[in-house]
Amino acid sequence: MSTYHNGLAAEDIAARLYEAQQGRILERRWKRREGEIDLIVSLGGRVVFVEVKARKTLDRAAHSLSARQTARMFDTAARYLAESGLGLNAETRFDMVLVDRQGGAEILENALMQGW
Repeated sequence: MSTYHNGLAAEDIAARLYEAQQGRILERRWKRREGEIDLIVSLGGRVVFVEVKARKTLDRAAHSLSARQTARMFDTAARYLAESGLGLNAETRFDMVLVDRQGGAEILENALMQGW
């Protein structure tokens, strides 16, 4: 299966995890010149920006996010908040969802703020 299709499958798994928590998917693969955010979710009164990482193992996925990707995600999230009218004072969270080749998945809440 291609990398593109693996990514879509991983994003579907991540979306289902948030939906199981009563999250509402606002956007998938939201792109602007600043970058792309895999999922944007409304959950518990906050906007959750999600980076999905699929690798052979969850451990490899956890260590695959670069500092540059994190910075781009923050910039892209700020753009989303401005364009959506929510404003920069909206309550937000930045998560990673790790997905392995067997379909196992884990949400790391506030992962980008913790320096993953």
